[in-house]
Amino acid sequence: MNTATTGLAAGMTLGFAGYFGGFWAFLLVLVLGAAGLIVGLVVRGDLDLRTRRQR
Repeated sequence: MNTATTGLAAGMTLGFAGYFGGFWAFLLVLVLGAAGLIVGLVVRGDLDLRTRRQR
């Protein structure tokens, strides 16, 4: 799955959450999506939190 498809899926998910669940559901999906993105980047090795923490 390329980045355009992933972005489209994320945007549609946020849109559905905002439409059907209101603002708080939109915000919850946004926060959990960002947390999932960070975890995925750490697991894949693209984000090293140890170098950012040592500053």
